[in-house]
Amino acid sequence: MTKLATDLTEHRYKRHRFPAEIIAHAVWLYYRFPLSLRDVEDLLAERGIDVSFQTVSEWAVKFGRKFADHLRRRSRGKFADKWHLDEMVVSIKGQKYWLWRAIDANGYVLDALLQSRRNKKAAVRLMRKLLKSQGLTPRVMVTDKLRSYSAAKAELIPGIEHRLNKGLNNRAENSHLAVRRRERRMMRFKSARQCQSFVSAHG
Repeated sequence: MTKLATDLTEHRYKRHRFPAEIIAHAVWLYYRFPLSLRDVEDLLAERGIDVSFQTVSEWAVKFGRKFADHLRRRSRGKFADKWHLDEMVVSIKGQKYWLWRAIDANGYVLDALLQSRRNKKAAVRLMRKLLKSQGLTPRVMVTDKLRSYSAAKAELIPGIEHRLNKGLNNRAENSHLAVRRRERRMMRFKSARQCQSFVSAHG
């Protein structure tokens, strides 16, 4: 939390009533564990910190993505060169969305992108985002047998090895579990924007 608190100060958020360390800790609790905003409020209250869940919500929205982006920049070039890509369905207000996720061979989340389609265009968008954020191409890409991945790979990175096997992609599928727990805890995401905001910071 010390590093996150330092980053908070560097981003010039000094005018908040609470110290950067408390804000960073609250945001970390919310994204690291399947806690509700009221749970975080209660945990802080146990330490004598009187913060409302509405304030915690504002901190999560304002700082969560900034912390995640900073950590990704620090880790750039340090991830494994074997990428696992997978997608899961998310229902938001009766509409079906697809949460596309990429992790490396060690289980670290490279990126997550919520989209309304499960086709080549959506796969291309995810891969382009990945290539831009990582600044390099993977040595191996592992996916299930969804044809969209093969089509996107052929267009963007045709020279890399591509392994299509659902059994080999358990690591990516297991990475969805944390989002499923949060989805249940929140009694489903309320909007596509809320879902994208959470997965971008959580990963």
